[in-house]
Amino acid sequence: MYIVINGGGKVAAYLARTMLNAGHDVAIIEKRAEIVERLVAELPRHALIIHGDGCDSLFQEDAGTGRADVFVASTGDDDDNLVACQLAKVAFAVPRAIARVNNPKNEHIFNKLGIEAISSTTIISRMIEEEATVGDIRTLIALRKGNMAIVEIELPTDQCVVCGKRIADLNLPAECVLVAIVRGEDEVVTVRGDTELQPGDTIIAFTAVERERELKRVLTGK
Repeated sequence: MYIVINGGGKVAAYLARTMLNAGHDVAIIEKRAEIVERLVAELPRHALIIHGDGCDSLFQEDAGTGRADVFVASTGDDDDNLVACQLAKVAFAVPRAIARVNNPKNEHIFNKLGIEAISSTTIISRMIEEEATVGDIRTLIALRKGNMAIVEIELPTDQCVVCGKRIADLNLPAECVLVAIVRGEDEVVTVRGDTELQPGDTIIAFTAVERERELKRVLTGK
């Protein structure tokens, strides 16, 4: 599968890494030069990183949007996300467009235009309604119409039940994959079977939404 992402923030970077690790091809369009440099340094070499504006058809063409299976707009600006997704759908006939929506009131606009809208506010509200603990677990982005999510779980600095253990030795729930580990201020650790967890690590995981609480119990004991 080929995925084009507009916006290169943390959400986009984690999403790109997840898709690349799963064997998919990914291109990211980002207009901030310093973010482009970070993405080039952090992501595998086969990821295509383009310095440009995803609302411009020239940069979408450079990214190969015309052959993309999915276009994801993940910037912090709803207007930009709407324009980028519409451009991908109309000019490049992308079969599926997904947008991060920062203001839940805008969701209906995206949905009317055939764009799958993902609102972090809506996700959090649903978690509260379902009595899910939000404390140390934070949903970054939901996928597949809310069935899958990329979540962030912080390991405790004391009484850590999994610290010192290898990833391969963890009894993870079904439909849960650890994607990356953020260690300290800015170190991103690639997840491998022999990677050992440390106190205070922030775990980025790809999981079925209904498995989130179980995943947290495995990693934090809570």
